Amino acid sequence: MIVARTVADLREALRSRRSDGPVGLVPTMGALHEGHASLLRAARANDSTVVMSIFVNPTQFNEQADLAAYPRTEEADLALADAEGVDIVFAPDAAEVYPDGFATTVSVSGPIAETLEGAERGRAHFDGVATVVTKLLLAALPDHAYFGAKDAQQVAVIRRLVADLGIPVQLVVCPTSRDADGLARSSRNTRLTPDERSRALAIPRALEAVKDAAAHGVTDTGALRARAVGELEAAGIHPEYVAFVDPETFAPVAAVDAPVLVAIAARVGATRLIDNTVLGGA
Repeated sequence: MIVARTVADLREALRSRRSDGPVGLVPTMGALHEGHASLLRAARANDSTVVMSIFVNPTQFNEQADLAAYPRTEEADLALADAEGVDIVFAPDAAEVYPDGFATTVSVSGPIAETLEGAERGRAHFDGVATVVTKLLLAALPDHAYFGAKDAQQVAVIRRLVADLGIPVQLVVCPTSRDADGLARSSRNTRLTPDERSRALAIPRALEAVKDAAAHGVTDTGALRARAVGELEAAGIHPEYVAFVDPETFAPVAAVDAPVLVAIAARVGATRLIDNTVLGGA
């Protein structure tokens, strides 16, 4: 396994491999867990060369404390990548990604980037995501790039920028990876105390309650939202949002008569968690 620290080294490592077949990229911020491993396995099954990036992107953090607290576990991350058959790890430092004089921002406009996470975390959050993902895609020029469905709004933003900028990559969105008890896997889960983790299970329960109600004919999103909020508040969780939106445009919807993304964000203790599910429509 090759570890490349610069874009030049990454491109050199890829130069002789492109003729072997498609290249897959799995972008990460490190602190890898089984969710990341599932993306790597999907890439390994689909691509001749698998590239994984590790970069804790400072421009997408709206809270400096959150950035400072984000776990850096490169040694363990490299071991996991090697075990999953990664060919190249791209692990640049901040100066490689944002060199002196860097003055460009990739910004996606509209509800897709300005609502939900964009509203809660600030406009700069998705600007940071869009800019760094664009840089990673241009550095590796992969045929496929792999993302988890848990970050549904992030995926929508990336899908939009790829289409608008004409970047020749196919996005592969893999199902949310969950622990056996249903909690969506996240690097932030390690910050939860045992009691907080128990209470956090109300988030997937809330999504299941919404799915169950919709399956039994409830289509009004106000009524469905009340079911979810009730489940959360019973566990002492007051959500930042429980939203029902079009999964492509992120415009709010009033009724489930087409596919609807149900998205939840909530703090459990000091830890901010997100999760979602999609309700099918007629």
